[in-house]
Amino acid sequence: MIPINMAFFFHSVPAGKVVALYPSPAGPTESLLMFESWEEIVAENAILKEMEPDVEALLVNRIKRMGGAREQTEAEYYVAPIDECYKLTGLIRAHWRGLSGGAEVWEKIEGFFAGLKERSIAIREATRA
Repeated sequence: MIPINMAFFFHSVPAGKVVALYPSPAGPTESLLMFESWEEIVAENAILKEMEPDVEALLVNRIKRMGGAREQTEAEYYVAPIDECYKLTGLIRAHWRGLSGGAEVWEKIEGFFAGLKERSIAIREATRA
């Protein structure tokens, strides 16, 4: 039900719930959607049970750049330190130009995810999130 192609999810101790944020040119934007299915997603993806509240997040990317064009593709999922998620948000905020962001921001986003993927450990190929 997430209408945006990039989001990160984490358990917020102060809020007492799972929070979803969208990295945006305006900064992190909180989703107001209800997450009734979160427990089902966690049940099918045991690694999410191990995420440390307020420290780690599930980062979802459904955008892939193809020769300058962007298209929605099969999602990539990362359990990442929350500071990396805010780093992505800052990168978008700092480099976004115009309505579509401009070529520079999409190159930066692509580089961010390439670096994250390079530093990541694959847990399993298929996911149900």
